[in-house]
Amino acid sequence: MEEMSMESNYLDGLMRPKSIAVIGASADSSKIGHSVLKNIIEGGYEGTIYPINPKADEILGVKCYKSLLDVPGEIDAAVVTIPAKFVLDAITEAGKKGVKGLIVITSGFAEVGNKELEQEIVDKAHEYGIRVLGPNIVGTLSNAEKLNASFAPVLPLPGKGALVSQSGALLIAIDMATFTRRVGFEKLISIGNMSDVDFADLVEWLDKDENTSSISLYIEGFKDGRKFMDVAKKVSKPVIALKSGVSAHGAAAAASHTGSLAGAAKVYGAAFQQSGIVQASDLGNLFDLSLALSLQPPMKDDNLLIITNGGGVGVLATDAAERFNLPLKFAPKDVQEELKKHMPPFGSAKNPVDLTGMAGYDWYYKSVKFSFSHDWVDGLAVLYCETAMTEPMDIAKGIKKAIDESGIKDKPVCVSFVGGEKSEKAMQWLVENGIPSYGGPDLAIHALSALREYARMKEIVSETEEKVTKVDKAAALAVIKAAREDGRDALTEIEAKEVFAAYGLPVTVTQLAKTEDEAVSMAKEVGYPIVMKIVSPEILHKSDAGGVKVNIKDEASCREAFQTITANAKAYNPDANIHGIAIQEMAPWGTEVILGSVNDSTFGPTMMFGLGGIFVEVLKDVTFRVAPVSKKSALRMIEEIRGAPILAGVRGEAPRDREVLAEIISSYANMIVDLADEISESDANPVLVYEVGKGVKIVDARIILKK
Repeated sequence: MEEMSMESNYLDGLMRPKSIAVIGASADSSKIGHSVLKNIIEGGYEGTIYPINPKADEILGVKCYKSLLDVPGEIDAAVVTIPAKFVLDAITEAGKKGVKGLIVITSGFAEVGNKELEQEIVDKAHEYGIRVLGPNIVGTLSNAEKLNASFAPVLPLPGKGALVSQSGALLIAIDMATFTRRVGFEKLISIGNMSDVDFADLVEWLDKDENTSSISLYIEGFKDGRKFMDVAKKVSKPVIALKSGVSAHGAAAAASHTGSLAGAAKVYGAAFQQSGIVQASDLGNLFDLSLALSLQPPMKDDNLLIITNGGGVGVLATDAAERFNLPLKFAPKDVQEELKKHMPPFGSAKNPVDLTGMAGYDWYYKSVKFSFSHDWVDGLAVLYCETAMTEPMDIAKGIKKAIDESGIKDKPVCVSFVGGEKSEKAMQWLVENGIPSYGGPDLAIHALSALREYARMKEIVSETEEKVTKVDKAAALAVIKAAREDGRDALTEIEAKEVFAAYGLPVTVTQLAKTEDEAVSMAKEVGYPIVMKIVSPEILHKSDAGGVKVNIKDEASCREAFQTITANAKAYNPDANIHGIAIQEMAPWGTEVILGSVNDSTFGPTMMFGLGGIFVEVLKDVTFRVAPVSKKSALRMIEEIRGAPILAGVRGEAPRDREVLAEIISSYANMIVDLADEISESDANPVLVYEVGKGVKIVDARIILKK
């Protein structure tokens, strides 16, 4: 199937139609075709409406047509509500009529196993240059177009953000929740099966939509994760994503440490971070972040100032700031001196700035205006506890006036009022006037942290990838080819190390001994002490099989180890094909880390880094990136894990060579991209990291090939 155009205006006919048809419009109020037509009319749509029903002359006062071909005017979009078996014929009519986009509400396609019919409708639509939204969707809603082309009850509360949902039922719930949560959306779009138009298409189109300032997504899964990442990296508007179904990833049992640790939450989280997408933790958080990112600019640096009239909410906000990676700093002396003019002597100007319960309109107005204008302040949180001495609406108006008069447009401000009905109305007024407001101080701080995170990620997205040139792909492919010809989909350790070496990765010297005498001879060549390990494609986790002996210092110990390892391996798996025993230099002790990869079904080659050793699956101190990975990104991976201080040097230990380690991570990521058609999973574990200047050594290697 030929991929349709990704030009930003190509979806205009679908998303911004000047005329719309309802195929399957019905006079029966129990039918979806009736609900959709009724919603289009009652929503106030100003374009031309064409109900299509061969058995009716008019429905809801609108003239009906027997088919699309009977319509006298042009049709931009058509909503499809007829049974699945009739949709192909409707698409043929739509193509002949010149319809630009189809909103296919009808279900009964891939979601129930009918993938062939779904593909047929897309192929047929593409023959005529038609884009398909759906099938199996609720429809689309747009306040700007006054168009409710869905069976959701009403257009959402107006706002500046757009929301795209893979779940139809959730979209309807969100539609109604906009009124109770007082968080509006300009557009709500149901995406359903994504047979044609997908998240990437809509994000690209919404980025150019003048009525939309942020893009929120409810995601169950992607068909093409890399396409989505490529688009998301380029957009200028903030994107917020809530990913569900992160408790498991794939049904197949993993053969590597990396495969067992690469859950959907971590892989999707890495993809979002690399694409500049802010991730929501739950549905409530999606609303909160959508509000902030649709109304406020990013927070360019870390200096957050909190102004409050209550010590308690100030402490809660301080705790939240640390929890959300925006720890507070004391304000500079000049800031403190000015703020002391707007509080009693027992107030505090440090940060949080406690104006005390005596603070009214004037103190809030003057403190906010000065603080927001000061160069030190990068973002401002204004908190208010309702008191008998003040009117919440007065405080809200003081805050708004101060922000407006400051003239500052490139800093964010978020507000939290804690109180009763008056506070709720004041916060609603603030939101309507462009200032995000929340019922709890932690929510306001979380919103500001998202604005800071967004700014950080946009900087990361703009980084360029370094080119890796020192590779011998042909040598790596030759090793892989030989293993495949042997009927294997797992390389031996020695073969895996040969592949690693072809990509410049520093592996330990390792030779294969097939007999006891060969082992002794090779041990002398490598030099004692040595490590001896079983080599068998069927025994991937060698320690579990008693297949590893370390610190072998002489010939007698070498012979004994050969016999013991062989016996252990046969007892562990009597059917295992034992190639021999690996004779390996015994690298000096270093800090153990793990490098690894999975070829993810959604995002392709994905890189893992973490603390290594035999307990990696217990500790799970790992982080992921979708490959390739730049050296700068690799350094951030090293800093992200909980064990980062170990590599930095603690309790008298010298710092480890993190610069070289980052280069190795980047080279490893380049390898898995280069060999993406061959490698399914891989591990380098342990990887020993030495003091600065002494580098890194890969001790063990594992590669599982694609079947």
